[in-house]
Amino acid sequence: MKEEKINASFFFTGDFYENGSFKTLINQLSLNRNYLGPHSDKHLLYCDWKKRDSLLVSVFDFSYDLLVNITKIDEFNLGAHTPQPKFFLPPYEWYNDTIAKWTADLGMQLINYTPGTLSHADYTTIKDKNYRNSETIFNSIMNYEKQKPAGLNGFILLMHIGTGPDREDKFYKYLPRLIRELKAKGYHFQRIDELLKAK
Repeated sequence: MKEEKINASFFFTGDFYENGSFKTLINQLSLNRNYLGPHSDKHLLYCDWKKRDSLLVSVFDFSYDLLVNITKIDEFNLGAHTPQPKFFLPPYEWYNDTIAKWTADLGMQLINYTPGTLSHADYTTIKDKNYRNSETIFNSIMNYEKQKPAGLNGFILLMHIGTGPDREDKFYKYLPRLIRELKAKGYHFQRIDELLKAK
């Protein structure tokens, strides 16, 4: 991304921000003017997978967990080049109306990725039923761009910063190709706060 002179938005758990092994990475992302936001402190599951309106957390547990996540971001003293966290990507990208309201009550805006591609499947391993190899993921993005009237305009494309060792086919190796091909089509990349500033 630095070579292509683009910025992205990174949403990490509190445990990730707290991990000393990632301190240099986080500071570098900030210095390069990427957006850093919360993804919950402990990556909680907020609601039932099969019955989405059934909450699995209380408002206290939700609020405490998110505020601790934000506190750990603040401890980096990121400075003026990195905006204060306003946007929140919920863990598992799974939530309901109540979670959205609780987020707003804390002065935050809940966001999610735009559906339609397989970019979010870049964490899957060959043992998983929902496994998708990187070429399939790449093609799903480019095919969506071709087939939709608006293409990828305003699209929030979610990818994981890293994956477990069981996934040998790393999608991030496709990122330079993806960026170049989308740039060639006239796309510009924006941080989430820039994309949603008019909202």
